[in-house]
Amino acid sequence: MSRADLARLIADARKMVVFTGAGISTESGIPDFRSPGGVWSTMKPIYYQDFVADPAMRREAWTRAFSGRAGWVGKAPNAGHEAVARLVAQGKAAAVITQNVDNLHQDSGVPAERVIELHGNASYAACLDCGERYELADLRESFEKAGEIPYCRSCDGLVKTATISFGQAMPAEPMARARAATLDCDLFLVVGSSLLVHPAAGFPALARRNGARLAILNREPTPLDDDADLALHDEIGPALSAAVPAN
Repeated sequence: MSRADLARLIADARKMVVFTGAGISTESGIPDFRSPGGVWSTMKPIYYQDFVADPAMRREAWTRAFSGRAGWVGKAPNAGHEAVARLVAQGKAAAVITQNVDNLHQDSGVPAERVIELHGNASYAACLDCGERYELADLRESFEKAGEIPYCRSCDGLVKTATISFGQAMPAEPMARARAATLDCDLFLVVGSSLLVHPAAGFPALARRNGARLAILNREPTPLDDDADLALHDEIGPALSAAVPAN
Protein backbone atom coordinates (compact mmCIF):
# COMPACT_ATOMS: atom_id res chain seq x y z
CA MET A 1 0.00 0.00 0.00
CA SER A 2 1.21 3.49 -0.84
CA ARG A 3 0.49 7.16 -0.18
CA ALA A 4 -1.26 7.22 -3.56
CA ASP A 5 -3.60 4.44 -2.40
CA LEU A 6 -4.44 6.47 0.69
CA ALA A 7 -5.09 9.54 -1.46
CA ARG A 8 -7.51 7.54 -3.62
CA LEU A 9 -9.46 6.26 -0.61
CA ILE A 10 -9.77 9.80 0.72
CA ALA A 11 -10.83 11.15 -2.67
CA ASP A 12 -13.58 8.52 -2.92
CA ALA A 13 -14.97 9.21 0.57
CA ARG A 14 -18.04 11.35 1.10
CA LYS A 15 -18.07 11.50 4.91
CA MET A 16 -14.89 10.56 6.75
CA VAL A 17 -13.99 10.22 10.38
CA VAL A 18 -10.35 10.77 11.35
CA PHE A 19 -9.22 8.94 14.49
CA THR A 20 -5.89 10.10 15.92
CA GLY A 21 -3.51 8.76 18.53
CA ALA A 22 -0.19 9.76 20.03
CA GLY A 23 1.71 9.05 16.81
CA ILE A 24 0.39 12.15 15.08
CA SER A 25 1.80 14.37 17.83
CA THR A 26 5.22 12.83 18.32
CA GLU A 27 6.33 14.77 15.24
CA SER A 28 5.52 17.93 17.24
CA GLY A 29 7.84 16.77 20.02
CA ILE A 30 5.12 15.42 22.30
CA PRO A 31 6.14 12.04 23.78
CA ASP A 32 3.77 9.11 23.61
CA PHE A 33 2.66 7.23 26.69
CA ARG A 34 3.84 3.65 26.61
CA SER A 35 6.89 3.21 24.40
CA PRO A 36 10.44 3.23 25.83
CA GLY A 37 11.16 6.83 26.73
CA GLY A 38 7.44 7.65 26.78
CA VAL A 39 5.64 9.48 29.56
CA TRP A 40 4.83 6.45 31.71
CA SER A 41 8.37 5.07 31.51
CA THR A 42 9.70 8.22 33.18
CA MET A 43 6.98 8.84 35.78
CA LYS A 44 4.19 6.72 37.17
CA PRO A 45 0.62 7.77 36.39
CA ILE A 46 -1.50 9.15 39.20
CA TYR A 47 -4.73 7.21 39.42
CA TYR A 48 -7.99 9.09 39.66
CA GLN A 49 -8.91 7.50 42.99
CA ASP A 50 -5.58 8.59 44.49
CA PHE A 51 -6.00 12.15 43.20
CA VAL A 52 -9.43 12.37 44.87
CA ALA A 53 -8.43 10.73 48.14
CA ASP A 54 -4.91 11.97 48.79
CA PRO A 55 -3.90 15.65 49.03
CA ALA A 56 -0.27 14.68 48.46
CA MET A 57 -1.21 13.06 45.14
CA ARG A 58 -3.18 16.16 44.16
CA ARG A 59 -0.17 18.32 44.93
CA GLU A 60 2.05 16.04 42.84
CA ALA A 61 -0.43 16.12 39.95
CA TRP A 62 -0.51 19.92 39.96
CA THR A 63 3.28 20.10 40.27
CA ARG A 64 3.52 17.98 37.13
CA ALA A 65 0.91 20.05 35.33
CA PHE A 66 2.59 23.39 36.00
CA SER A 67 6.13 22.11 35.42
CA GLY A 68 5.23 20.64 32.04
CA ARG A 69 7.02 17.40 32.91
CA ALA A 70 4.60 15.29 30.88
CA GLY A 71 5.24 17.47 27.83
CA TRP A 72 1.64 17.30 26.61
CA VAL A 73 1.11 21.01 25.99
CA GLY A 74 3.03 23.94 24.63
CA LYS A 75 3.94 22.48 21.23
CA ALA A 76 2.88 23.51 17.74
CA PRO A 77 0.81 21.50 15.25
CA ASN A 78 2.76 19.65 12.60
CA ALA A 79 2.07 18.73 8.98
CA GLY A 80 -0.12 15.80 10.03
CA HIS A 81 -2.43 18.02 12.09
CA GLU A 82 -2.57 20.53 9.26
CA ALA A 83 -3.57 17.82 6.77
CA VAL A 84 -6.37 16.69 9.09
CA ALA A 85 -7.51 20.31 9.39
CA ARG A 86 -7.66 20.51 5.58
CA LEU A 87 -9.89 17.42 5.48
CA VAL A 88 -12.29 19.12 7.87
CA ALA A 89 -12.16 22.45 6.02
CA GLN A 90 -12.82 20.70 2.69
CA GLY A 91 -15.92 19.02 4.11
CA LYS A 92 -14.36 15.56 3.75
CA ALA A 93 -14.09 14.83 7.48
CA ALA A 94 -17.17 15.30 9.61
CA ALA A 95 -15.36 14.68 12.90
CA VAL A 96 -11.92 14.13 14.41
CA ILE A 97 -11.95 11.58 17.21
CA THR A 98 -8.74 11.83 19.21
CA GLN A 99 -7.07 9.95 22.02
CA ASN A 100 -4.71 12.89 22.49
CA VAL A 101 -4.94 15.58 25.16
CA ASP A 102 -2.64 18.17 23.56
CA ASN A 103 -5.22 20.48 21.91
CA LEU A 104 -3.21 20.44 18.66
CA HIS A 105 -6.17 19.69 16.42
CA GLN A 106 -7.88 22.85 17.64
CA ASP A 107 -4.61 24.77 17.35
CA SER A 108 -4.28 23.62 13.73
CA GLY A 109 -7.64 25.15 12.86
CA VAL A 110 -10.17 22.35 13.40
CA PRO A 111 -13.27 23.88 15.03
CA ALA A 112 -13.55 22.70 18.63
CA GLU A 113 -17.02 21.31 18.02
CA ARG A 114 -15.59 18.94 15.40
CA VAL A 115 -13.00 17.48 17.79
CA ILE A 116 -14.18 14.61 19.99
CA GLU A 117 -11.70 14.19 22.85
CA LEU A 118 -11.96 10.71 24.34
CA HIS A 119 -9.25 11.26 26.95
CA GLY A 120 -9.87 14.91 27.73
CA ASN A 121 -7.60 17.92 27.35
CA ALA A 122 -4.45 18.89 29.25
CA SER A 123 -4.54 22.57 28.31
CA TYR A 124 -7.16 23.57 30.89
CA ALA A 125 -8.75 22.30 34.11
CA ALA A 126 -12.28 21.60 35.31
CA CYS A 127 -14.18 21.04 38.54
CA LEU A 128 -14.87 17.37 39.12
CA ASP A 129 -18.28 18.18 40.63
CA CYS A 130 -19.86 20.98 38.61
CA GLY A 131 -17.62 20.98 35.52
CA GLU A 132 -16.68 24.67 35.64
CA ARG A 133 -13.69 25.35 33.40
CA TYR A 134 -10.46 26.96 34.62
CA GLU A 135 -7.51 28.17 32.60
CA LEU A 136 -4.20 26.85 33.90
CA ALA A 137 -2.64 30.31 33.89
CA ASP A 138 -5.31 31.49 36.35
CA LEU A 139 -4.46 28.68 38.78
CA ARG A 140 -0.68 28.71 38.49
CA GLU A 141 0.21 31.77 40.59
CA SER A 142 -1.63 30.77 43.75
CA PHE A 143 -0.20 27.25 43.54
CA GLU A 144 3.39 28.28 42.90
CA LYS A 145 3.46 31.23 45.31
CA ALA A 146 1.22 29.98 48.12
CA GLY A 147 1.08 26.24 47.50
CA GLU A 148 -2.71 26.35 47.22
CA ILE A 149 -4.28 23.27 45.63
CA PRO A 150 -7.11 24.48 43.36
CA TYR A 151 -10.70 24.18 44.51
CA CYS A 152 -13.80 25.30 42.62
CA ARG A 153 -14.89 28.87 43.30
CA SER A 154 -18.52 27.91 42.58
CA CYS A 155 -19.05 24.68 44.52
CA ASP A 156 -15.77 24.08 46.40
CA GLY A 157 -15.24 20.84 44.50
CA LEU A 158 -11.86 19.45 43.49
CA VAL A 159 -10.34 20.95 40.35
CA LYS A 160 -8.24 18.74 38.07
CA THR A 161 -6.69 19.09 34.65
CA ALA A 162 -9.37 18.12 32.15
CA THR A 163 -7.74 14.82 31.22
CA ILE A 164 -9.14 11.36 31.84
CA SER A 165 -6.87 9.71 34.38
CA PHE A 166 -6.27 6.01 34.93
CA GLY A 167 -9.22 4.68 36.90
CA GLN A 168 -11.51 7.53 35.84
CA ALA A 169 -14.68 6.71 33.92
CA MET A 170 -14.63 7.44 30.21
CA PRO A 171 -16.69 10.57 29.45
CA ALA A 172 -20.18 9.51 28.34
CA GLU A 173 -20.93 12.41 26.00
CA PRO A 174 -17.74 12.21 23.88
CA MET A 175 -18.05 8.42 23.73
CA ALA A 176 -21.63 8.73 22.47
CA ARG A 177 -20.63 11.36 19.90
CA ALA A 178 -17.74 9.20 18.71
CA ARG A 179 -20.00 6.19 18.29
CA ALA A 180 -22.55 8.22 16.31
CA ALA A 181 -19.86 9.67 14.03
CA THR A 182 -18.35 6.21 13.53
CA LEU A 183 -21.69 4.73 12.46
CA ASP A 184 -22.29 7.64 10.07
CA CYS A 185 -19.02 7.54 8.11
CA ASP A 186 -18.03 5.80 4.88
CA LEU A 187 -14.27 5.97 5.57
CA PHE A 188 -12.67 5.63 8.99
CA LEU A 189 -9.07 6.84 8.89
CA VAL A 190 -6.80 5.89 11.79
CA VAL A 191 -3.75 8.13 12.13
CA GLY A 192 -0.97 7.44 14.59
CA SER A 193 -2.68 4.99 16.93
CA SER A 194 -1.46 1.58 18.04
CA LEU A 195 -5.12 0.56 18.50
CA LEU A 196 -4.23 -1.11 21.78
CA VAL A 197 -6.08 1.16 24.22
CA HIS A 198 -9.73 0.26 24.79
CA PRO A 199 -12.52 1.21 24.66
CA ALA A 200 -11.31 3.89 22.22
CA ALA A 201 -9.68 1.31 19.96
CA GLY A 202 -13.05 -0.34 19.40
CA PHE A 203 -14.28 2.43 17.10
CA PRO A 204 -12.32 1.39 13.97
CA ALA A 205 -13.66 -2.17 14.21
CA LEU A 206 -17.18 -0.81 14.70
CA ALA A 207 -16.85 1.30 11.55
CA ARG A 208 -15.63 -1.69 9.58
CA ARG A 209 -18.51 -3.89 10.78
CA ASN A 210 -20.92 -1.14 9.79
CA GLY A 211 -19.67 -1.17 6.20
CA ALA A 212 -17.23 1.74 6.22
CA ARG A 213 -13.83 1.45 4.63
CA LEU A 214 -10.98 1.35 7.13
CA ALA A 215 -7.58 2.95 6.47
CA ILE A 216 -4.72 2.88 8.95
CA LEU A 217 -1.69 5.18 8.79
CA ASN A 218 0.77 4.31 11.56
CA ARG A 219 4.50 3.81 11.82
CA GLU A 220 4.13 0.35 13.35
CA PRO A 221 1.70 -2.51 12.65
CA THR A 222 -1.61 -2.55 14.53
CA PRO A 223 -3.95 -5.42 15.48
CA LEU A 224 -6.43 -4.31 12.79
CA ASP A 225 -4.04 -4.11 9.83
CA ASP A 226 -5.24 -7.38 8.35
CA ASP A 227 -8.88 -6.25 8.47
CA ALA A 228 -8.24 -2.81 6.97
CA ASP A 229 -8.74 -1.77 3.37
CA LEU A 230 -5.38 -0.03 3.64
CA ALA A 231 -2.60 -0.29 6.24
CA LEU A 232 0.27 2.08 5.53
CA HIS A 233 3.37 2.07 7.75
CA ASP A 234 4.91 5.46 7.12
CA GLU A 235 5.85 8.78 8.68
CA ILE A 236 2.56 10.49 9.42
CA GLY A 237 3.17 14.13 8.52
CA PRO A 238 4.78 13.46 5.12
CA ALA A 239 2.36 10.66 4.20
CA LEU A 240 -0.78 12.55 5.13
CA SER A 241 0.48 15.73 3.49
CA ALA A 242 1.01 13.79 0.26
CA ALA A 243 -2.47 12.28 0.46
CA VAL A 244 -4.14 15.59 1.35
CA PRO A 245 -2.12 18.26 -0.45
CA ALA A 246 -2.63 21.93 0.27
CA ASN A 247 -4.40 23.84 -2.47
